[in-house]
Amino acid sequence: MERPPAPDDHRAYVEQLFRAQAGFVASFLARLGVAQADLDDAVQEVFTVAYRKGAFHPDRATARSWLGAIAARVASGLRRRAHFRRERLEAEPAATVASDVTSALSRLELRESLDRVARALDSLDLPLRTVFVLFELEGEDCSAIAGALELPVGTVYSRLHTARKRFTAAHQALLDTHPLPIQAGELP
Repeated sequence: MERPPAPDDHRAYVEQLFRAQAGFVASFLARLGVAQADLDDAVQEVFTVAYRKGAFHPDRATARSWLGAIAARVASGLRRRAHFRRERLEAEPAATVASDVTSALSRLELRESLDRVARALDSLDLPLRTVFVLFELEGEDCSAIAGALELPVGTVYSRLHTARKRFTAAHQALLDTHPLPIQAGELP
């Protein structure tokens, strides 16, 4: 059994982990539906829990998947305590799109497309959404996710399969009810 690090070493470890992973944790919490106004407190809570838990075990999970599992529980706790307020993902992801998107129509299409993705993500319950976001958006592998969430790897694969189907169906339903605007060259 591994000895826990000395108090000073453990604190330095968590501080280093915070510097390296705080951006990921904030992004992940936002993708789980934590309101922008609650993100700072939620990130702090994730790292407080990480500090109390001690170091993660690299043989079971990566630091990101371990922090993702903690973040999922924090997000769930926010929801249960009724401090959780749903907000749509803001246009923050649009800032990462190349700056050469100049036409108003292109920006509108992009905003509507990102809104559909955010709404399709919102339709997934937290266990499915956690696995989906960790795998599809954060690039974690299923064995690391399983280790972090303390689930059998088969359960992770099953949740990922179900999440993909539900996400695709929800996205398609949104696309069917709110199709993209007509392109300028396609006007009748």
